[in-house]
Amino acid sequence: MNTIITDTDTTQNHSSELTETPGGHNRMFEEMPPTRLFFRCAIPNMISMAVVSLYTIADGIFVGYYIGAQALAAINLVMPLIMISFAFSDMVAVGSSVQIAIWLGRKDEKMASRIFSTACLLILLSALVMGTLAYAFSYPLVQLLGATGEVADLAVRYMRVYAVFSVLIMHFFAVDNYLRICGRVHYSMAMNVGMSLANILLDWLFIGAFGWGIEAAALASCLSLMCGNIICFLPFFAGKMPLGFTRKWIRPRLIGNIIANGSSEFFNNISGSVCMIIFNAALLSVGGYMAVASFSIIMYVDSVVKALLFGMGDALQPSISYNYGAGNPSRIRAIEGRVLVAGLLLSLAVLLFMQTGGEGLLSLFAKGDSELIAMSVHGMRLFSLSYLFTWCAILSGSFFTALNRPVFSLVTAAGQTLVFPVLFLFILPRFLGLDGIWLSPVCAGGVSSLVCLLFQADTNRRLRKSFHSRNAA
Repeated sequence: MNTIITDTDTTQNHSSELTETPGGHNRMFEEMPPTRLFFRCAIPNMISMAVVSLYTIADGIFVGYYIGAQALAAINLVMPLIMISFAFSDMVAVGSSVQIAIWLGRKDEKMASRIFSTACLLILLSALVMGTLAYAFSYPLVQLLGATGEVADLAVRYMRVYAVFSVLIMHFFAVDNYLRICGRVHYSMAMNVGMSLANILLDWLFIGAFGWGIEAAALASCLSLMCGNIICFLPFFAGKMPLGFTRKWIRPRLIGNIIANGSSEFFNNISGSVCMIIFNAALLSVGGYMAVASFSIIMYVDSVVKALLFGMGDALQPSISYNYGAGNPSRIRAIEGRVLVAGLLLSLAVLLFMQTGGEGLLSLFAKGDSELIAMSVHGMRLFSLSYLFTWCAILSGSFFTALNRPVFSLVTAAGQTLVFPVLFLFILPRFLGLDGIWLSPVCAGGVSSLVCLLFQADTNRRLRKSFHSRNAA
């Protein structure tokens, strides 16, 4: 049988070689056509992060359906504290990933491995400290959030399970970055999908079949995260990656750069969690625990949208950092353009769905509770207007981080997730009541996008000057 070799076949074979041969992850960043690179990196990572967020949604559905609105409110009250405990891991992961990608772009795998090893040690130490503090001070922290009675008791029981498992699960939030840098995007996706499916199965088993309480939701998440964490690190221990563990650490100055460059991710988590705490307090004051439960449902849905956007931006960070280190400005612009267009289209699609439907989706979290469903649908239709702007701030922050612009990245994250939302939270409810709380993220997103556009213009101007100076030299 005769075989006709077309240009498409050649391109596909070449693209396959870019990822399957030694050093293929580097060649992929440098040579693969930008559109193909976007789909090769972004789609698996978006699927991974969306599926990972599904395990939190599974918690919400099982808890809301089998345990009730008070349990939903308890989880929403305590989840910001849990995310704060994981924020340091995200900071080290993002900051070290940028440095690792830059050093790989310079063909120095030994230095990249030293950064990788140091980052893993820092995450382990932070997990030990954060887990101990979260368990020891769980009751005072929950009471500080304004929770009382049954809601407070449920919140403490949920948080303490995460505290016990923190050392075993915190690296999971970092290893995905390292797998992507090494070109193992499909392995990462498979592990995330497997972990999430395991979590959903355990939720059904512990809560649906066995009828256990709120601790079961946390236990299901922690067990699945722990197993996923172990499996994700196996290729690094097997020596099959460009990165490996070493006993040589990096200089304190570079650790400082890692922390600075990952600070936007840290403050994005911290400020987002602090913002949620403030929002919960406002909701408790205006609408009681039912409003907090509605906000919890909205945040479950929003977590999937944000996961897709962060997955899109994070997936292309290594390629942007690599091309920045390699001095390829045209590829940086091409990759950035594709990411921004994709983010806009995704956000518009979600907005259209939430404005024209979405009631069936939200009702999954409430077992015949018509008041909770009605409040959630109304709140989501107002809140979803923020998707007109959210994509810009999230993707711009990833772009600034990838180009080693920590100040712009930090300001973008802080403005989007804390400063502007809280500012409008203190203004709008005075005139609009509960609707003002739902609309605060919309106004905050609009202002954040304007700031990002100014930062983008300055960054592009500086990039042109930097690469022009390099070429002249």
